[in-house]
Amino acid sequence: MKTINIKKLAVLPLALGLIFTSCKRYSSDFGDTNINPGVTGSPLFNALMTNSLVAAPGYAAQTRGGLYCQYFSETQYTDVSLYSIPQLNFEGNYSGVLNDLQNIINNGPNDNMKGVARIVKTYIFSNITDAWGDVPYSQALSGNGTPAFDRQSDIYTGMLTELAAAVNQLGGTGAITGDIIYSGNVAKWQKFGNSLRMRLAIQLSKKYPTAGQFAATQFNAALTHPAGFIASNSDNCVVNYPGGNFSSPWWGLYNGRRDFGESDQMTALMSSLTDGRQVVFGGKTEDQNPSNGDWNQPSSQGVPYGRIRAFMESWTSANPSWARVLRGDKRTQASSVMILSASETFLHRAEAADRGWTAENLSSMYQQGINASFEQWGLAAPSAAYFTQGSVAVSNPAGTGANIKNIAIQQYVAAYPDGQRGWNIWRRTGWPTLTPAADATNTSHQIPQRWTYGQSSYGSNTANVNAAASAIGGDNQDTKVWWAQ
Repeated sequence: MKTINIKKLAVLPLALGLIFTSCKRYSSDFGDTNINPGVTGSPLFNALMTNSLVAAPGYAAQTRGGLYCQYFSETQYTDVSLYSIPQLNFEGNYSGVLNDLQNIINNGPNDNMKGVARIVKTYIFSNITDAWGDVPYSQALSGNGTPAFDRQSDIYTGMLTELAAAVNQLGGTGAITGDIIYSGNVAKWQKFGNSLRMRLAIQLSKKYPTAGQFAATQFNAALTHPAGFIASNSDNCVVNYPGGNFSSPWWGLYNGRRDFGESDQMTALMSSLTDGRQVVFGGKTEDQNPSNGDWNQPSSQGVPYGRIRAFMESWTSANPSWARVLRGDKRTQASSVMILSASETFLHRAEAADRGWTAENLSSMYQQGINASFEQWGLAAPSAAYFTQGSVAVSNPAGTGANIKNIAIQQYVAAYPDGQRGWNIWRRTGWPTLTPAADATNTSHQIPQRWTYGQSSYGSNTANVNAAASAIGGDNQDTKVWWAQ
């Protein structure tokens, strides 16, 4: 793990504009979806790399997914948690960070720079397709102003192929400049690439559930790759912020605002598990002044989920110690954003063992995953009694899928506060059980399954977006993405 070097970021005063933590994260169109990165002057590849890596945490620190998976509740403006139509544009991702990464891939100085760019590009594409479903992929970033929308099944095949090639491309002596995550450490980038490949393979478990199928073979290829994978918190893919002009988006969540809290659904789950991570998941106040004795105190008073604004304003006024998202000392200006952790990889390995994809020891992988999550937050490992609870315990022999419920719930808890990850886990497995918002305003009153295509697509790529909408069975928030069907 590495703290961001402010000097490296000094050339990028607008870089943090790419980090979106509000519910309007993808709502702006920043230009042509497909600016051609093959036609360029003399780019500063270190600056393009830094710019791309500074943007990456925005995908792990967005609130919309966190509201849908009930990590968070809205305390004032409750439209998103009441399931207003999520008609959002994705074009800015293409003309911004993805274009920068493609520029490195096409024109970069060495294979190591290109390999890292391919991995980060895949991470970002995975977030885009997981939110919208079918999106431009094979024709994107090539100068085609009206790219076709690829089916999500093809996008996932492409992303997994890309990760395998990117990890193998890494090596040799070429320097990775502008690297604010791993400081140019090739081995750690390879571990991240393989761990991301495991994540994407597990995401396909509903479509390919059994050993020997596509998902299992992809998972095993990453698991057995000689470059390894993330198995220690020292190898986590995490961005640590220096503060000041480059502050953590989790700090920014309460910078003059108090719109979000930890939901009562999440605090109830943590209470039912007697889970010690709650002491860092919720904070008593948004005030970051150390002179305030409550600034780094925990709160387990969850905020009612999915209620109208009038109810919420009355409730928060009557309950001033409601749980803010993260304890104060975990969302300072210099706090970190986790992109992929050892805990996630261990828990994916536990699930793979339970599904019979691997011969690894289920109980060992599972316990190591939970322990790594506690360690990630600076907490002591839970006692043996934690693992014997009916809602936590797993049983051997593996290979039957009998433990998926408890494993999925632990994946969900360990992913907090990455809302996209929590939403993905719930959509894929159905766990934990989530009850839709009591005051939901959408027609179905069900939790959204995807974001709908934005006006930019309908205005500038009309034929292709209409074809995509027809192919998925209708461009609405209740249409499940392919891997969740």
